[in-house]
Amino acid sequence: MRIVVIGGTGLIGSKTVLLLTQGGHDVFAAAPNTGVDTVTGAGLAEALAGADVVIDVSNSPTLDGEAAMTFFEAAGRNIAEAEKAGGVRHHIALSVVGTDRLQASGYFQAKCLQERQIASAGIPYTLIHATQFFEFLRGIADFSAQGHDVRLPPAHFQPMAAQDVAAAVAEAALAEPANGMIEVAGPEAFRIDELIGRVLAFDRDPRRVITDPTAPYFGVAIEDSTNSSEFGMKRVTRSPCVTPRRASAAASRSVRSSSSR
Repeated sequence: MRIVVIGGTGLIGSKTVLLLTQGGHDVFAAAPNTGVDTVTGAGLAEALAGADVVIDVSNSPTLDGEAAMTFFEAAGRNIAEAEKAGGVRHHIALSVVGTDRLQASGYFQAKCLQERQIASAGIPYTLIHATQFFEFLRGIADFSAQGHDVRLPPAHFQPMAAQDVAAAVAEAALAEPANGMIEVAGPEAFRIDELIGRVLAFDRDPRRVITDPTAPYFGVAIEDSTNSSEFGMKRVTRSPCVTPRRASAAASRSVRSSSSR
């Protein structure tokens, strides 16, 4: 099987490329440093020609809402056109658990737009919603720091290892298109403030975590369940960004649990 991984040189992409290559598949990592620019379209048609599956784990270079919207609009349009021309049979995209519940953020509005573009493109697809990565915990502290204080809400989340995210993406690439959303999450729920505090203590970082129920998460006010999986196991359902949540819940069905959980 020929598989193209857009964003294939990044954290998740490189791990996904390795897993699929080890499985004996013909895999190409598409990224600006390999000659592919999804925003301008440069190199995209050539990269996707003859591909069976396209995996998109790329991301906007900034969380700024306007810039993210521009990125996902252009990239989504160019990828869909190249996929249709190249005969791609399955498009997979990585997104975030709780995207529809974070719409106060321009960035997450752009992620919802990306999902709607994918669903309406006419190419069989699978959306993978993953919870926060363990590898990004220090980044949460940096983003939320105010001098020596790190203000974080006591909300729960279910972080997971990047390797497990990549495994879920690779598994989806070898399966039939879900034409819907799969949620994956870590096996244990933590309070954001408590876990970040433990990480800073481990690093002997002098900054202190201040528990503040009004503190935003990446600039957005959140509820306790915003960054946790609704399902606690793999499910296939309609993305709330594509279909209203009430209809989405009625359409859900169980699929095999991930072997890593």
